[in-house]
Amino acid sequence: QVQLVESGGGLVQAGGSLRLSCAASGRTFSRYAMGWFRQAPGKERDFVAAISWSGVYTYYADSVKGRFTISRDNAKNMVSLQMNSLKPEDTAVYYCAGRIGYSSGSYYSREGEYDDWGQGTQVTVSS
Repeated sequence: QVQLVESGGGLVQAGGSLRLSCAASGRTFSRYAMGWFRQAPGKERDFVAAISWSGVYTYYADSVKGRFTISRDNAKNMVSLQMNSLKPEDTAVYYCAGRIGYSSGSYYSREGEYDDWGQGTQVTVSS
């Protein structure tokens, strides 16, 4: 099990950028597949992006493809989400999630597939 702590949220104007970070503690992070999810007020938590433990394979929700980039640094126990061309509809609490990956190429897009979650960080995009 790892503990996950997100940071980097804030208020930004439409068209702007933010970089979210998720710091992980625990010895197994290098075998953890990681993901980002978000939850807007009154809505369910939705998948945003995922990355395999190797960092080679990534997967994105259609709504963020081409604008967001997920990456990781296993040496620093960190996963990041670079968010560009932000839109008001990106406003949500963003959560980092992790689980042991089945293989170095495994990634996961469903909330129920993840075991560990951070507390979330608020991202607000003004129009």
